[in-house]
Amino acid sequence: VFFQGERGSRRVSTPRARNKGSTRPWQKIDEQRDFQQPEQGNEWNPWEEDEKVENALQHKAQLQGFQKQILQNRSRQKKVQIWGKAAIGLYLWQHILGGQLTPSDVTAHWREGELKAGNLHFRFCTGPAVVPGHIPLDTENVVLVLNGREKGKIKFATQWLDYAQTLFQTHKLQHVAVVLLGNEECDNKWIEPYLKKHGGFIDLIFLVYDSRWVNEEDIYQWPLGVATYRNFPVVDLNNLMLHSSRPYLCNFLGTVYKGSSREILLDVLKRERLNTMCLISVREQWLPQETSESLKTYRDALLQSDLTLCPVGINTECYRIYEA
Repeated sequence: VFFQGERGSRRVSTPRARNKGSTRPWQKIDEQRDFQQPEQGNEWNPWEEDEKVENALQHKAQLQGFQKQILQNRSRQKKVQIWGKAAIGLYLWQHILGGQLTPSDVTAHWREGELKAGNLHFRFCTGPAVVPGHIPLDTENVVLVLNGREKGKIKFATQWLDYAQTLFQTHKLQHVAVVLLGNEECDNKWIEPYLKKHGGFIDLIFLVYDSRWVNEEDIYQWPLGVATYRNFPVVDLNNLMLHSSRPYLCNFLGTVYKGSSREILLDVLKRERLNTMCLISVREQWLPQETSESLKTYRDALLQSDLTLCPVGINTECYRIYEA
């Protein structure tokens, strides 16, 4: 407001006489006088120094505020324990989160790893020696990775849930989520009573295989992922043949169930003589384990084919969707 409108006349500095006895040349004196004299086109601000001090104080206050916020975020760091009692736990930890495990031996009875992401600190434990009693009593946030695919697995999974429920009722646990390998026929009613909305303690369920339960509120669909139980590796994207030609049009290596669409697929491949352009290897019975030779054959088939055929088995979800 002060500087609005016409300003009064400005006093113009007059040349000052050279000091008697000065040894500096006239040119240097003129350069110094020109440097000290403000340009005619610039407005003179009598509060310039005050504004600089004020800006410096504001900057310091903002910096202190940021430092305080960082310290508060550190103090609010959330620790999350992930207990993997199903093979899909390895897909979560190694393939999605990119975590490492110690020891690297896949046959070890106890394997664990840690990972930090923002204010979240994850600790993952898996292996045969991971049993319910080993959950630290000071744990507040837990993700249980369980297998509910068949009756035997469900019985084991309920032992974990009952133990977690005891910790929750004694106010040890605050939040519980479950990553569940569900039943391929989508029959997962056994876990329903454990949900909070049904009087239980589970906040969230991430469910593998299609289900009408999925509502994007407390039940989410979770990917089946790769077959970690047969040691399918974490893929280095730099080694993929993305731009070079591949020798096979398609591939199918898998189990052909009686009366399934896979039988129809094989008939079509033979009838159209596509089996000469595709890499086909089938078996009649599903095998849980792979030899190093069969795993290499399968990986080579994926790498060397333009398409990987994924006919419906018992369920539409299939490891090949993620492995290819």
